[in-house]
Amino acid sequence: MKALHLLACQVSVPITPDAEARNAHVAALCKRLENAAIGQDLDLIVLPELSSMEYSDLAFTRLNALAEPGDGPTFQCFSALAQKLGTAIVFGFARQSERGTTICQAAIAPSGDLLGHYDKLHLAQFGASAEAGAFNAGDHLFCFSVKGLKIAPLICYDIRFPDLAARLAGEGVDVVMQCSAYARDLSFHSWRHFVVSRAMENGMAWLGLNRAGPDWGGSIWCPGYADGDDPEVVFGADEEFRRISLPLDFRRHVAERLPFLKDRRDDYNTLPVQVPPGEIGT
Repeated sequence: MKALHLLACQVSVPITPDAEARNAHVAALCKRLENAAIGQDLDLIVLPELSSMEYSDLAFTRLNALAEPGDGPTFQCFSALAQKLGTAIVFGFARQSERGTTICQAAIAPSGDLLGHYDKLHLAQFGASAEAGAFNAGDHLFCFSVKGLKIAPLICYDIRFPDLAARLAGEGVDVVMQCSAYARDLSFHSWRHFVVSRAMENGMAWLGLNRAGPDWGGSIWCPGYADGDDPEVVFGADEEFRRISLPLDFRRHVAERLPFLKDRRDDYNTLPVQVPPGEIGT
């Protein structure tokens, strides 16, 4: 079976008060990833949102020290790892650019070169999230191909907006890597339901990847459908490096089982709405 082999890395992230602590964490993480990849025959390694630093209000006040340019120390470390393992890597960091600081997922080729980056479009400002005052929103989508499958990163809160997922499906995206930092707040209960819904309604495979720890965890993989025979895969709370294989022709099997895309109409916005006169109970 020809397949895409990815390593979904629900990683622990320590407190990172400064750039030195950030760099030490990334170096240690790269070593753990290298050990986890031994004998795995991988095409892609995926890491969660802001995987280079802690996610906290305090950290967001220290972005002058923790944010870095696209070719900074975090990129350099993961670039070296990509070359050593011969695999692509998607990782998260706080990116400094002329547009300000963004929550970014960057993709590195097996050659170590940058394939591109995606900056989070929707900044969460509820529950345990307080991003809007610290970061700027992104201004573009991004996708790349591995073994003929088109892959697009999204970040956490982006999943709540169905038009965005539908746009990616319309661009021919096969696999979404939704890299997240979901704390166990009021939004935690529902986010994995969104993963299954977005995957199934668009016929795409979807990885909802969280960071590890008792306040995080619960990453989820949905290969385009979920039923009693082939349920979605849900992680625990601990750090975990899980190898996932996706058949390259999975879209054909999804379309045969679930004809949602074929049956979707294009006139929902123009259908008339019938409303009876008056109101019940008045």
